[in-house]
Amino acid sequence: QVQLVESGGGLVQAGGSLRLSCAASGRTFSMLYMGWFRQAPGKEREFVAAISRWGGSTYVADSVKGRFTISRDNAKNTVYLQMNSLKPEDTAVYYCATALKLLSGIAVVSPASYDYWGQGTQVTVSS
Repeated sequence: QVQLVESGGGLVQAGGSLRLSCAASGRTFSMLYMGWFRQAPGKEREFVAAISRWGGSTYVADSVKGRFTISRDNAKNTVYLQMNSLKPEDTAVYYCATALKLLSGIAVVSPASYDYWGQGTQVTVSS
């Protein structure tokens, strides 16, 4: 079992920044991939970013490329999402997830590939 707890969400003006954190506990040694997804009201959950266990591979959605950065600190069992130049369309509930297996290709961006999820943290960007 793995438990994930997100934090760092909130209300920010367009152009501002937020840093989300996801703290993991439990079988953290099994977490081969960590990902961030988001879900806006009335929309499907969409991929934002992912990182491999040792940080050698990172993936970022085109919609946030150049603005969002994913990183992880294995010593703290924590993954981060630094979000800069935020836009109103970034407003959503952001979820942290982990996969206990190696991922590649389309599997990295698919929510179905991830085994455990956090409860989510709300990010609201005002115009």
